[in-house]
Amino acid sequence: MPSHLSVACLVKKGFAEVNDTKLYYEIVGRGHPLVLVHGFSVDNRVWNDQFEAFRKRFKVIRYDVRGFGKSALPTIGKEYSHTKDLKALLNQLGINHACLIGLSMGGKIAIDFTLEYPEMTKALILVDSTLGGFRDWSKTWRELWKSIWKEAKENGVEAAKDLELKAAFFKPALEKPNVAFRLRQMVSDYSGWHFVNTDPLRSLDPPAMDRLQEVQVPTLIIVGERDLPDFHRIVDIMNKKIQNSKRISLKGAGHVSNMETPREFNEAISSFLAICNPFM
Repeated sequence: MPSHLSVACLVKKGFAEVNDTKLYYEIVGRGHPLVLVHGFSVDNRVWNDQFEAFRKRFKVIRYDVRGFGKSALPTIGKEYSHTKDLKALLNQLGINHACLIGLSMGGKIAIDFTLEYPEMTKALILVDSTLGGFRDWSKTWRELWKSIWKEAKENGVEAAKDLELKAAFFKPALEKPNVAFRLRQMVSDYSGWHFVNTDPLRSLDPPAMDRLQEVQVPTLIIVGERDLPDFHRIVDIMNKKIQNSKRISLKGAGHVSNMETPREFNEAISSFLAICNPFM
């Protein structure tokens, strides 16, 4: 992957002032809207390999979720919603429907958005996704995040980010030097705000875990073969409860499968969108 996008001169960049915050976004290409939602502690750059690859067929929109990347941080004590932020962003950009692709935390946001605004979602692609209302996390997973939050409070956010990078779910990605460099850069740039503040995020109620059967759009569920068992359990639940869904496991990939195996990842998405024709 080149250090810069060859289409840089064609990328529209800006800040959307919506819901009393500022969301950074980038748009490239023409065609039906394809929205990319990143995961926790990274930002829109996690989609570099997809942002350029899909520009010939779609209008590709990627953005930094509130609290990450170049977007504004949450305001302590002031409730907000990732789904309402995304809707407001799309409204400001003049987009009334799109295909959503969400990675990890971004997958949770994409599912919640689909449930809250079904008329705006034409297809759903969930990548190594978390799931609102899922509580069957392993003891290892719970202890990991407890230790990260503790590290942040005792030794600062930089120490906490270092500990996160050493976690098992990032191990497959860090085995690839080019991916490791990009991943470390994003985590390094993350503010760490969530480690030391109480996030006033309002989640979907009832949670997506209890409403997956309401998802009616074509859904592709992607998981890295080497991702943690927790995420494979989530995939099993989603694949079982979402009627119009298909599951794909990417060989050799971990939790950031779109970065680790971009060719296979992009081919899977292209095939899915060609078959389901969400915009026809």
